[in-house]
Amino acid sequence: MTQPAHRLNNKVALVTGGSKGIGAAIVRRLAAEGAKVYFTYRASSVEAEKIVAASGNGKVFCFSCDVRKKDEADSFVDRVLEAEDRIDVLVNNAGIIRDGLFLALSEEDWEDVLATNLKGAVYFTRAVLRPMIMQGGGRVINVSSIVGELGGVGQANYAASKGALNALTKSLAAEYASKNILVNAVSPGMVNTEMSGAARSAFGGKIKERIPVGEFAEPEEVADVVAFLASDEARYITGQIITVDGGISLLSRR
Repeated sequence: MTQPAHRLNNKVALVTGGSKGIGAAIVRRLAAEGAKVYFTYRASSVEAEKIVAASGNGKVFCFSCDVRKKDEADSFVDRVLEAEDRIDVLVNNAGIIRDGLFLALSEEDWEDVLATNLKGAVYFTRAVLRPMIMQGGGRVINVSSIVGELGGVGQANYAASKGALNALTKSLAAEYASKNILVNAVSPGMVNTEMSGAARSAFGGKIKERIPVGEFAEPEEVADVVAFLASDEARYITGQIITVDGGISLLSRR
């Protein structure tokens, strides 16, 4: 990980799904860059509290929140606004997988994935947009996946949720650029996280052979890109889906 540049001093950031994996790396990186960070977790309270304790600076806070429920999303945003009176950065990271071949996916498999990965981002973005407009701007960063563009066997529901998230990113960027609200997405490939563990165990060797750089990404490498997009250095970037995949999508397009 590159050394923090404190580009986010005096900024307030909200991260959904920040207790594990990529989300946890994002929380740590934004805090290291100087932001005050509020993050949600759903079930991983122990992990969430460890992240808060490890920050050691009183600038990282966690709260339980089911992103699938609009009232909980609204309540979380209201809590942050009550404490800080502004939200500069929203990172929609919360996501789940329910993999299976298309005909084997249940209605619940579809509903849970779409509600978490897509509707959660919709609810939180709707909740922060008016405050961001009133304060003169902000950043919305969605954590997507290369599966949203390339598809994946056994991942029809996940691919659909991330493809829709990419389309949402571009539409919101076009709508709110005039309000100084920049909306981008980061699209990782295979990352060393708990969520990707089953796929890496089953197909890790074959997947690595297809990655030009020859390695899986670490969560911190995704967090690096998120921190850049949250900073003033990215003031002229909006509506972009930034791929962080070691080049695997280049070969998949051939």
